Amino acid sequence: MQDYKKLRKPLTKEGHAILAEEHYQLSRVERPKVVDGIATAAAEGDRSENAEYIYGKKRLRELDKRLRYLDYLLKDAQIIDPKNLSGDRVCFGSTVTVVDEDGNENNWMIVGEGEADYKVGKISWKSPVAKALYGRKVGDVVLTHRPKGEIELEILELKFI
Repeated sequence: MQDYKKLRKPLTKEGHAILAEEHYQLSRVERPKVVDGIATAAAEGDRSENAEYIYGKKRLRELDKRLRYLDYLLKDAQIIDPKNLSGDRVCFGSTVTVVDEDGNENNWMIVGEGEADYKVGKISWKSPVAKALYGRKVGDVVLTHRPKGEIELEILELKFI
């Protein structure tokens, strides 16, 4: 099990590949198209009332902001393959099945900050729930603080997939 405090910028192998592909598409495909569109719109004359120019500049700012975020996530990332992990305690990359005090069961994989997607059962290792579960084992009951309030979770199953 990894030491929670010593994790740098962990990403799962799959998450790293997805983020790297997005970075490539934005930087090598989308951004050059937007830059070309801005140049074409600028050549048409008055930029102050040129909607294509104004929209293009706005889109370029959005792309550059996303690219900076992806650069931050990917630079010096600690890539961890969950398939190579094992153990009896919750750690980065593990998939945890929990049941809350109302009997609702959830499966969550603990992943890196840029790859979290609650809708598909991936939560960030920095989230309050993941922090509460970290280092615990099957059968443990944890109390965690969420924005919606406190919740008690019991760990039912732990997998590394």
